Amino acid sequence: MFITYENKKHEKDILAKTPRAKLKIVSGEGAKNKLIHADNLSSLKTLLDNYAGKINLIYIDPPFATNGNFKISEGRANTISSSNDDSIAYCDTLVGADFLEFLRERLIFLRELLSEHGSLYLHIDYKIGHYVKIIMDEVFGKTNFRNDITRIKCNPKNFKRKAYGNIKDLILFYSKSATPIWNEPHLPFSEKDKKSLFKKIDKEGRRYTTIPLHAPGETYNGNTCKEWKGMQPPKGRHWRTAPTTLEEWDKQGLIEWSATGVPRKKIFLDEKWGKKMQDIWEFKDPQCPQYPTEKNLNLLKFIVEASSDAGDLVLDCFAGSGTTLIAAQSLNRNWIGIDKSEAAIKVAQKRLADLPIGLFSKVEYEFLRET
Repeated sequence: MFITYENKKHEKDILAKTPRAKLKIVSGEGAKNKLIHADNLSSLKTLLDNYAGKINLIYIDPPFATNGNFKISEGRANTISSSNDDSIAYCDTLVGADFLEFLRERLIFLRELLSEHGSLYLHIDYKIGHYVKIIMDEVFGKTNFRNDITRIKCNPKNFKRKAYGNIKDLILFYSKSATPIWNEPHLPFSEKDKKSLFKKIDKEGRRYTTIPLHAPGETYNGNTCKEWKGMQPPKGRHWRTAPTTLEEWDKQGLIEWSATGVPRKKIFLDEKWGKKMQDIWEFKDPQCPQYPTEKNLNLLKFIVEASSDAGDLVLDCFAGSGTTLIAAQSLNRNWIGIDKSEAAIKVAQKRLADLPIGLFSKVEYEFLRET
């Protein structure tokens, strides 16, 4: 499926005709981390020279096509403003087809920068997000779409309009291939979870639950379709493991037999990390942001931890206040951040400089500026 609109460029022309940014190193020459003050499209073209296929994780929070300006005044970030004064942090005035092509151009370069095991998370709002997904299907392939994540961003509001209140935005999660880096995230069990999900207690006081010994799908070859203790798996199902392993589990007391002779596998609470993270996340925006649209640091840490490993390279080409960079730094990842806003760069540099010395001896990064 493709979306069509006026002035949509050919992908080959985007890759070939986009000019490279001429970047000058201002400080920190040779550092692995990079903070780039420049237009991100031409900067991405320049990065291709050395980083094509080497970025393991990309998170971007681009403009949302709001047709307004965001500004900072008296040290605090404000909402959209129509003013044209010097306090404007960045402009979000591209709308419609112009916005979609603006984003598509950058996604094409980001795809080229991603490693074969890399992932991209794109943060967007509900008004434009469904159009953006079609573009991402086109650029990355529908088979590489992994999740449409709902992010609860704020407390309920009581706006007077004929519509439901909006407390969420969305994150589109794609991978470069079928084998992305994936560190299965889990949430810790609450006390209520422990009691409701692990209702049984053994003689040693360990909480547990049980699951069937069989799983969906028939197999016609192999051990998982064979008889065990005079039983066959139910029709249309197979044993979860070979009968020899089932026998060993039974000897170890890991199988519970019902009064009617039905076996089930014991799953102990103290052997589980937590419950699987689902696709609705509650990471609310900061109450006193230093920069417009600043995102929750724990949100970025969660993404970085799930889709990259220590030492990997993380990129954010709409770096804003630097939250992605801080998350990557705190989790021992290398990073590249790009933003063309002077206000954004200043806030990011301040936040990086203010990181606790106890965690890092010094945050080292190469600072580059477009000449």
